Amino acid sequence: MVNNKKSFFEKVYKVVNKIPYGKVSTYGAIANCLGRKGSARMVGWAMNASHSMESIIPAHRVVNRNGMLTGKHHFFSPERMQSMLEQEGITIKEDKIINFKLHFWDPSIELNQ
Repeated sequence: MVNNKKSFFEKVYKVVNKIPYGKVSTYGAIANCLGRKGSARMVGWAMNASHSMESIIPAHRVVNRNGMLTGKHHFFSPERMQSMLEQEGITIKEDKIINFKLHFWDPSIELNQ
């Protein structure tokens, strides 16, 4: 079981590393891309675990299906996720991405072309 979890996390990280600057994806979209629809929570666990890794995973680019910064409490400070997204030109108001559809990157479409 541990190896399957590690393998899934590694697949998640490969997808997340492909999210372009100024774009975001969702836990569910990443799970769906990996053929694991319904495993959005596991993607969230992978994002949480990424903060303790040596390599840098752009976890700030992964939000919930409504564009909410639900993972912000897993960063060094809760404001860090918003700050990183704003540096990429994404506007946030009350922990939610403004014009979410404009910034959404769907890995199932973008990686399977």
